[in-house]
Amino acid sequence: MTEGPGPLVGINVIACEAIGPVPFACNHLADLGATVTRIVRTSPGDNRLPEVLTSILEPAGETVALDLKDAQGRDAALNLIDGADVLIEGFRPGTMERLGLGPEVVLQRNAGIVYARVTGWGQTGPYASMAGHDINYIGLAGVLHAIGSGETPIPPLNLVGDYAGGSMYAISGVLAALVERNMSGTGSVIDIAMVDGAGALLGPMRTMLNSGTWRDERASNMLDGGAPFYRAYRTSDGKHMAVGALEPAFYLAFVAGLGLDVDALPDRLDPRNWEDLGETFASVFAEKSRDDWCAVFDGSDACVTPVLSMSEVMTHRHNEVRGALVQSVGGLRPAPAPRFDGSTPSGHARVGKQA
Repeated sequence: MTEGPGPLVGINVIACEAIGPVPFACNHLADLGATVTRIVRTSPGDNRLPEVLTSILEPAGETVALDLKDAQGRDAALNLIDGADVLIEGFRPGTMERLGLGPEVVLQRNAGIVYARVTGWGQTGPYASMAGHDINYIGLAGVLHAIGSGETPIPPLNLVGDYAGGSMYAISGVLAALVERNMSGTGSVIDIAMVDGAGALLGPMRTMLNSGTWRDERASNMLDGGAPFYRAYRTSDGKHMAVGALEPAFYLAFVAGLGLDVDALPDRLDPRNWEDLGETFASVFAEKSRDDWCAVFDGSDACVTPVLSMSEVMTHRHNEVRGALVQSVGGLRPAPAPRFDGSTPSGHARVGKQA
């Protein structure tokens, strides 16, 4: 496998200044070889996040500062868009139209462009113009209710709404639209709503809910920490091990690794036994350190692995061998994913050029 420029070389992306899912999506497209040009405002807005939350998400490539409310700035933006394959924007619905950069104008000039619109609530609906963040979108989608302790929902960082429900659906939509354009010769407009993406991610759980195999309450199901064979346990050194022993064979290996007799334990599939089983497993895990438990379970099919902090990730031998993190401007960052046989994108430096 050789390191190469990636499969999206030759694809030009214009990104209007935004936070969260738009720059994250652009970073990924750049990792895969696309050229990204970011249009930013000539002066900071009044409602910006702290720089520490935005600088790490700035896509690589050229940064062009334009006043889109000015005719000259708008014309300069249109000239950039004329030569682009993809335009990604994350404004509230109607903003691009008011700036004279809406889909009708852009597609009339560049019929083959993929126009991706990333918002929290979507282009239509009662909430369309309302402000929000990841926690709001996943709350409305039913995701937040399902994650956390029995008493309180816990936000899963901003991974589910912003990046999984927003960025990744934007990327898949853009790539699908590019494939379609290769066949039809025409571009398209994509409405990417984080609330839609988060809801789609919840699809498998909704299927189980429909079949009666999922309880609509936190910490009471196999995959939400309710089951004692699918949760994290604290070790003697205050660290944790992750247990995912769902299948019978994996569960047998897990119990054997703990030094317990499976025949002496109650039926694991009966939720009435989960509290007692959890207490039993917790007491055993508390007897050894995380490293000691890694020595027991590494290489087994028990589905038991260490819970690593972000600063520990690169010290683990599996991550080290695969090069899970790469050096970049500002420090280590995740290596580009996925990996392509014959051509592995090297990733970009995440530092833009000011034009």
